[in-house]
Amino acid sequence: MLILLPPSEGKSAPARGRPLELSTLSLPSLTPAREAVLDALVELCGGDPAVAAATLGVPKTQTDLVDRNARLRAAATARADQVYTGVLYDALGFGTLSTAAKRRAAARVLVASSLFGLVAPGDRIPAYRLSGDAVLPTLGGVAAHWRAHLDAAAREALGGGLLVDLRSGMYGAFWRPAPDLAPRVATVRVLHEHDGTRKVVSHFNKATKGRIVRALLEDGATPRTPAALADALRDLGWSVEPGEPGKAGTQLDVVVTEI
Repeated sequence: MLILLPPSEGKSAPARGRPLELSTLSLPSLTPAREAVLDALVELCGGDPAVAAATLGVPKTQTDLVDRNARLRAAATARADQVYTGVLYDALGFGTLSTAAKRRAAARVLVASSLFGLVAPGDRIPAYRLSGDAVLPTLGGVAAHWRAHLDAAAREALGGGLLVDLRSGMYGAFWRPAPDLAPRVATVRVLHEHDGTRKVVSHFNKATKGRIVRALLEDGATPRTPAALADALRDLGWSVEPGEPGKAGTQLDVVVTEI
């Protein structure tokens, strides 16, 4: 089983740690593609800071993020599961998983990244600012770049297992599994039900996805089909409604009434 997570826009900047070494990251076949994004981002942020901030959508009050990007090659790194923060990652709680669950996370979880394509929880990375919809002057669209480079690496990571895709739409555009993988692709949507009405609420969505990943890692279940994943989630206490299988896989709706 491979669980794909979105990154967090907010990140915890390591205070100390060795500098970035792309060659040490998981899926080393992505190193040239990672190098291209890193070069383009550092070049942009090493120039006119106002242009860089506008290009990256950085608020005028946070121009330190541009300077941080300019110094990425020498910046301190930490484990990705410590750098990524926010609602999903707080709910998942990598640091408080049991020893067995941490081992499973190392083998089963990857995070989509605008800068690195895919990273494992234990990969050492710096904090950076680069959204999935960014367009870098010397590279072009980040999403288009990764669409051209991720398929082989993602398939390698998936192997013969089930893909549990929890990425948001922006990061889902980096790699769309081909139809041949559809029988073992499950996407998860979280719906908040209140007074008989269901809707997607960002906070519920992120928190519930974090809890789902934590529960799966702690439980150790290894479902091999979307239907088996739905059963596993029900066993763990969630209300799950599977959609019809399609060429993009099967969507599982997880319905929650409270966070």
